[in-house]
Amino acid sequence: MDKPIILQVGPYPQWDQEPLDAAFRVHRYFESEDKTALLADVGPSVKAIATRGELGANRAMIEACPKLEVISVYGVGFDAVDLQACRERGIRVTNTPDVLTNDVADLGIAMMLCQSRGMLGAETWVRDGSWAEKGLYPLKRRIWGRRAGVLGLGRIGFEVAKRLKGFDMKIAYSDVEAKSYATDMEFVADPVALAEQSDFLFVTLAASAATRHIVGKEVIQALGPDGMLINISRASNIDEDALLEALETAELGSAALDVFEGEPKLNPRFLALDNVLLQPHHASGTIETRKAMGQLVRDNLAAHFAGQPLLTPVL
Repeated sequence: MDKPIILQVGPYPQWDQEPLDAAFRVHRYFESEDKTALLADVGPSVKAIATRGELGANRAMIEACPKLEVISVYGVGFDAVDLQACRERGIRVTNTPDVLTNDVADLGIAMMLCQSRGMLGAETWVRDGSWAEKGLYPLKRRIWGRRAGVLGLGRIGFEVAKRLKGFDMKIAYSDVEAKSYATDMEFVADPVALAEQSDFLFVTLAASAATRHIVGKEVIQALGPDGMLINISRASNIDEDALLEALETAELGSAALDVFEGEPKLNPRFLALDNVLLQPHHASGTIETRKAMGQLVRDNLAAHFAGQPLLTPVL
């Protein structure tokens, strides 16, 4: 039996590439110098697209593959996939939730700790001799006992909240509705009101047209000059221009960010700031989680072509 033909949009680790190549006939879109020509050549025979969350699959790519049946996303975010084009053609879409939830939550908490306690600057203080020459490092802010807001209490947001409880923090959250599993947390429907009562605001929303720039000028101003914004979701959930202006003018105390518009080429204004912690979109970046994500991508593809239910469908 012929192997199904797959269009692979971006590179995967070798431990994922080898089994993918063994199970399917793979065309590596990311290696092609003339991607338009590649799509014209192999698109008519492509049955599946294997992609990454930040790369997705746009309408042009989908339309170039008239026999396309399924798109398997390596990542929890699927906003870069044109879902409307998929609906029109009956194309299934899967992602890799759950397997990365805890690692993403861990990094969010680590970013809060690192930024609030000034850990990167403190290490430099030791390494460059400032400790010996200038004395004690400048005082920073505590974590325990303060107020945290979680914007989006899905899988990742809930795991963030669970971790925050260990710091004896007062925790509130915003979502489209109150969650039955959050009985010990305060529900605040309005993100601005949530920010007003938070020292730390975690953004853990799935990205969509409805959430684009949900963290805008009003939310940022409500968080205020002593507040910290932590984003481990998608860049589109935050108005970066409003965020940069607030950080530059100290209207917002600080930020810790793992995602950016146009990444990896982020706005250079971020690089000039000393009140923002910058991370390279690696919240799920552990060996264990990345292996589990790759396995789930392949398991979804295998299930589809075996006529079995998809493990983690989003469409």
